[in-house]
Amino acid sequence: MNAIDQTRRMLSLVTYLRERPGARIEDVARAFGITEDELVSDLDVLPMCGTSFRGGDLLDIDTDGERIWWHNPAALGADAAEPLRLAADEATALLVAARAVATLPGLRESDRQALLRATAKVETAAGEAAGASSRLSVTFESEGGVFADVDRAIAERRRLWIRYYSPARDEVTEREIDPIRLVSVGHTYVEAWCRRSEARRTFRLDRVAEIKILDEPSAPPEVELRDLSEGLVQPAAEDPEVIVEVGPGGRWVAEYYPHDSADELPDGGLRITLRTPDPASLKRLALRLGRDGRIVEPRELAESARRAAREALEAYDGAGAAG
Repeated sequence: MNAIDQTRRMLSLVTYLRERPGARIEDVARAFGITEDELVSDLDVLPMCGTSFRGGDLLDIDTDGERIWWHNPAALGADAAEPLRLAADEATALLVAARAVATLPGLRESDRQALLRATAKVETAAGEAAGASSRLSVTFESEGGVFADVDRAIAERRRLWIRYYSPARDEVTEREIDPIRLVSVGHTYVEAWCRRSEARRTFRLDRVAEIKILDEPSAPPEVELRDLSEGLVQPAAEDPEVIVEVGPGGRWVAEYYPHDSADELPDGGLRITLRTPDPASLKRLALRLGRDGRIVEPRELAESARRAAREALEAYDGAGAAG
């Protein structure tokens, strides 16, 4: 889950909880389309928010594991606290961030105008403290434009066309996808229904070479949202089994790849058994390991990896000779 999406959700969560004292955790999680663990994580953050950092002005929200209780909902009332006063550094940081977000491509125009109005009010309130912010700027990486288009497509329930680079196959493919949700697990991804493969797929935003919002409505099949608390890659029991043997220098594979077992080898290495829906994608792992590891089974994949290694070595030798 990215920061913008989480902020939107938490703002809505405050209003939702204020109107529903004693709300059940499972009901709230279902209403927001998130897991109960994600909801509890939000609840851990909300008590650190409020109209000031004085104890009485912070949100007093807690849970007994089944229900959510807000003990001081009046903390956000009109007479709850003194007007918020920003220090110079706080005003500068807020204004720079607001202006940067307002320039995001694909941002809904209503959101952009609301943000600009709020920024103008902060500038007026900050007075001289706002001067420093005009000399600073933030530039978002190109992924921001892709994120904005995906976010808009989800909000408007529209289909997307993308050109996507797959490092496992070292190729760029064109796809039409029905976006389901944005998630952040190390990188930012869009979980979607892929019309090309007729299956649910996850696409990393920084690998999207081109994106277009289509006029066709997005209509993904009803799918149960996965719990991503254990990571993005979650092999299924029916996925093909692959056995990889690594030396001491390749033990990191067991830390980065979900696996069924990792048995110690006499030389200090590991025999790792894992599952993947696309065994061919592990050829790149074998090339990366080099002398620190090899694919043992299935035999076809092991031979394919060895052949790829030989071809890479021959290409390298050929380039050296030409030089």
